[in-house]
Amino acid sequence: MKTMFENFFEIDNLVFANKEFLWLLLIVPLLGIYYYFKRNSIKPSLLYSNFLFLSNVNPSFKVQTKFLPYALRLMVITLLIIALARPQLVSGGKDVQTEGIDIMISLDVSLSMLAKDFKPNRLEVAKSVIQEFVDNRPNDRIGIVIFGGEAFTQCPLTTDHKVLKTLIQQIKAGSLGQGTAIGLGLANAVARLKDIPSKSKVIILVSDGVNNTGEIDPITAGELAKTYNIKVYSIGIGSRGKALQPVAMYPNGELQYDYVDVEIDEALMKKISDETGGKYFRATDNKSLMNIYKEIDRLEKNIIYEKNYTNRKDVYYPFAFLALILLLLEFILQKTYYRTIT
Repeated sequence: MKTMFENFFEIDNLVFANKEFLWLLLIVPLLGIYYYFKRNSIKPSLLYSNFLFLSNVNPSFKVQTKFLPYALRLMVITLLIIALARPQLVSGGKDVQTEGIDIMISLDVSLSMLAKDFKPNRLEVAKSVIQEFVDNRPNDRIGIVIFGGEAFTQCPLTTDHKVLKTLIQQIKAGSLGQGTAIGLGLANAVARLKDIPSKSKVIILVSDGVNNTGEIDPITAGELAKTYNIKVYSIGIGSRGKALQPVAMYPNGELQYDYVDVEIDEALMKKISDETGGKYFRATDNKSLMNIYKEIDRLEKNIIYEKNYTNRKDVYYPFAFLALILLLLEFILQKTYYRTIT
């Protein structure tokens, strides 16, 4: 707790290392009272029958200010006491260091991602939500793998989120052939993360179908992720029941749409997520997909290191120096201008 004297001298960031010395300041007013009574009790050296002849004579400046040397002495004592209490200016703060998370997004780009149960379609909504997710994680390295019948690294891990978002915008459905190779997409993402010396590594797997092609089984890819301590969050994207989605492509590139059953291998995706310490989500519309990414954002918080520090700088030197100057001034005045003959 601060003493009454510390509160009196309170300045922002000023503390006293030896605050017990501040109690000595009580001596200063006592010395002032002592001087007042002593001065009034001094008996005159010369006695006159009356002072009528001096009634029109004003006291000289010297007489009026003869208390000044003693006042200087009290100031010296005050300053020395403050110096003894060792006033210090304290500055402090925090060194905050943030360790981001390495995140690979494995995104299904099969033709079924053009289904219109999401507006305008599943892929465009997924791309938009992923870009918003990237904006919310400025300290993370994020990359993206796309897969259909094959898998391709659209962007390796990077902190250049502007480039990443541009590459995400360029993703097109059907660009990697027919089929859904979930195992390949997941294994490719694992390969991008496995040798990274990061404390937290995450894959976000997004698919709207069932694994039906590719050389790597999704369970095997999931076991690889677990081996390298990579957490997998899986998102099954698609409404329940039937959805209007592409069923054929004409030679000119136009698509034929029809209502077909939405089939997502939820059991597979849930198994992969559970075994790697992640979580499975089902997105049935635009809003639910957005909420899923927000939940993943909350679950995967950046690692923050905080180090508090305090710097103390002694500032008693000016008080001691000023006390020395005033003491010298008092000595000079006592020996010259205010010198008395006894």
